[in-house]
Amino acid sequence: MELLNCYKIKKSFANQEVLKKVDLSIKVGDRIGLVGKNGAGKTTLANIILGKLTPDEGNITQYRDNIKIGHLAQSTAYTTNIFNDIYNQGVNEVNNFLKTSSYLGLDDLQSWNQNRVNNLSGGEKTKLALAKVYATKPDILLLDEPTNHLDAKGRDWLIQELKNYKGAILVISHDRYFLDQTVERIIELEDGKVLEYQGNYSDYRCKKKKRYEEKMHQYSVLKKKEAKIEEKIKQLNNWSNKAHRESRQAALESGNKKGGKEFNRVKAKKMDKQVKSKLKRLEQMKEEGVKKPKEEPKINFNFTDPNKHGKRLIETRNISKSYNNKILFKNSSFIIQHGERIALIGPNGCGKTTLFKIILNQEITDQGEVWISPSAKIGYLSQELSSLDLEKSPLENMDSVQGFYTAKARTLLANLDIDELLLEKPTKELSMGQRTKIKLADLILQKIDILILDEPTNHLDLYSREELEGALTDYQGTILFVSHDRYFLNKISKQLLIFKNNKIKKVQLGLEEYKKQQEQNDSLDRRNDLKLIENEIAAVLGRLSESTKDDSQYEKLEMQFEELLKKKRKLQQKQ
Repeated sequence: MELLNCYKIKKSFANQEVLKKVDLSIKVGDRIGLVGKNGAGKTTLANIILGKLTPDEGNITQYRDNIKIGHLAQSTAYTTNIFNDIYNQGVNEVNNFLKTSSYLGLDDLQSWNQNRVNNLSGGEKTKLALAKVYATKPDILLLDEPTNHLDAKGRDWLIQELKNYKGAILVISHDRYFLDQTVERIIELEDGKVLEYQGNYSDYRCKKKKRYEEKMHQYSVLKKKEAKIEEKIKQLNNWSNKAHRESRQAALESGNKKGGKEFNRVKAKKMDKQVKSKLKRLEQMKEEGVKKPKEEPKINFNFTDPNKHGKRLIETRNISKSYNNKILFKNSSFIIQHGERIALIGPNGCGKTTLFKIILNQEITDQGEVWISPSAKIGYLSQELSSLDLEKSPLENMDSVQGFYTAKARTLLANLDIDELLLEKPTKELSMGQRTKIKLADLILQKIDILILDEPTNHLDLYSREELEGALTDYQGTILFVSHDRYFLNKISKQLLIFKNNKIKKVQLGLEEYKKQQEQNDSLDRRNDLKLIENEIAAVLGRLSESTKDDSQYEKLEMQFEELLKKKRKLQQKQ
C-alpha cells in the first residue's frame, strides 16, 4: 500500500539547482536508504517531505489521511525541550518514551535534575530524541543520520527495532554497517536526480560499480565507432579535395570542354555528399549515444606528517572524574605513545569526551595527574563542531589560514569538494558534512602530533569516509578517536582505551580481536559457572534423596533446586 509519493520535485537555492525532477514513492513496509555526497540535497528532500520546505515544482501526494511522519533531525542540539514536549503528550506517549529510553540505556529520567540534563553527551541527546520520535508510533520513520553518536548498545537496539517496525522507514545515513543491516532499497541522489538500487548498502556498491563498468564499456565502444567515422570523414575530405582539384585541372587541359569538366565535378560532388552523410551520422551518434559515466568524486585528505618527538606523549596516573555523584572513571592510569592509533570504547555518557577535554586542558580531574609532552601539538575535532563560527566564511574559520596559506587552503578545500561558491557563503549555510570537511582541512594544514577526533565520520558522505580512512592509515602521528562507525573503527584502531566498570584500561588489541577475546573469556566464565551450578544441583539432589516431604527442609530444598535449574537453563542458552 502506497503511503506517500514525490512527483517531479524541483528545488533551487539562489542559482544552484539542488533537486531536478525527483520521483520517490514510499510504501508500507519500505526500508529505504537515501545516500549521496555532502550537499547533494538529501536533507532538503527530507524537509520537503516533512512540509518544512516548499518545492519550486512538483508535488507530494499522501494516500491516507493524517499520515504521521516521525522525524529524527541530523543536528544534535537537543535540549530540555525534549522532556517538556513529551511530558505534554498523552500517557501512552510518555510511557513509550520512558520504555524506549530504558531500552537505550537511559534509566530513571524522572529523577534527572537540570544539571544532569545540561551535561548530556552527544549520544545521550541522540537517544532522547530517538525515544521521543519512537514514542509517537509514526507511519513513516524519517531518520537523518540516526547512528551519529550512538554507542553499540543503542545502535544494536535501533537495528533490531527497525527490522521489526511495521511502518515505512526512510534513512539518510553514511553508516555503511547500519545500512547493510536495515535497508532493502537504496536511493542515490546525484546531480539533483535519483538512481535506485535494490538491496542493502553492499549490494548498492556492487551494482553501482557494475553499472559504471557497463556504461564505460558502452562509451568506449561508441568512441571507437566515432573514431572510425572521423577517420573515414578525413579520408573522404581528402578524396573530395583531390576530386575538385582534378576537376579544375581537367577543365583547363580540355580547354573548358563541358564533358570533361562535368565528369570531374560530379565525382567531386559525390564525395561531398558522402562527407556530409558521415558528418550527420557522427553528430547523431554524439547526440543520442552513451554519455561518459561520471566517476565517483575523489576526496583528497592528506595529513601533514608531524614533527619527531619522544616515544611517550601522554601519561595519566590514577585519574578520577565525577559529575553530580555520577562516577565516570576512577584510579585509571595509562600511557599513550607516538604513532599509536587508539579508539575509545564505552557506552554513551561513560566519559570519553570528558577525557578528551582533560587532555585538551578544558577540564580538570578530581584526582590524579595528567602529563602531556610540552612540545606536542594537538588538533581536536569535536562532535558538534562547536568551535566553528557559523556567521564567518569557511576560510575565516580556519586557524591555519594566514597570508600565503590561503591559496593552499583553497586548493585543499577544492580537493574536499568545497568550491569557490561555497567559500563565499557563511558557514551556517553549509551542510554538516561540509562543515566537518572545513575543520578537517584546518587540521590537515597544521603539523599535528596528536589528532583527537570525536566522531570524525559523522556527517561525512560515504566517499569522504573511505578517503579519510586511507589518509589516517598513512598518517605518521598519534590518533585518539571515538567512532561508532564499525568499518572505520576496525580499519584505523590498533589499540583501545576501554571504559568499563568506572575504569579506563588500555588494551593492545583492535576491536574485533578484543571482542573475540571477551567472548572467549565470557564463554569460559559461563562454563565455570555452569560447573559450579551443576555441583550445587548434585549436592541439593543428594540432600533431597535423603529427605522426605515431611522434613522441615524439604520444601526449601525443592525451591533451591528449581532456582538452580533456572540459572542452569539461562547459562546454557548463552552458550
